[in-house]
Amino acid sequence: MRIIKIVILRIVSYLFLYLFFLPSSLLASSGTVLKIIDGDSLIVRDSSGARIEMRLYGIDSPEWNQKDAFLAKKYLSQSILRKRVSYTVYDYDRYGRAVVLVKRNGRIINEVLVQKGYSWFYPRYCRKKICASWKKLEKEARRKRWGLWKEKNPVSPWRWKHK
Repeated sequence: MRIIKIVILRIVSYLFLYLFFLPSSLLASSGTVLKIIDGDSLIVRDSSGARIEMRLYGIDSPEWNQKDAFLAKKYLSQSILRKRVSYTVYDYDRYGRAVVLVKRNGRIINEVLVQKGYSWFYPRYCRKKICASWKKLEKEARRKRWGLWKEKNPVSPWRWKHK
């Protein structure tokens, strides 16, 4: 009986320490989407009232001056503008934007944009386990010629920037 109490106490202690020292950036937060900047960037007002500029993790949408740039922005606006979302911050980019995974009604918005053909899976920056399924979703969207894949050879934003 004494051993069981000790084991339970240790488990509870480790759990407390894990949660206490877990970076807050890896915990999900929520807020309301104030603005869609483009197909992979947005501004959210968090629960404390702060405005946070965000970039969607693991995907890249066409640049503003690139063909079909409006597709992802339009879909994102219709899906989440002025709505509550939850988000997990993975990092911050060189512009100070939070790099996030965004969810609405249980669906990962980053993933949906790839699935519907509005954004590329971004292999250079998408390193989490979830990215393997996004690569498959992009292949399927290409095969079905959805969204930007209606074009014969759309140029990825990372190549477009270096033209």
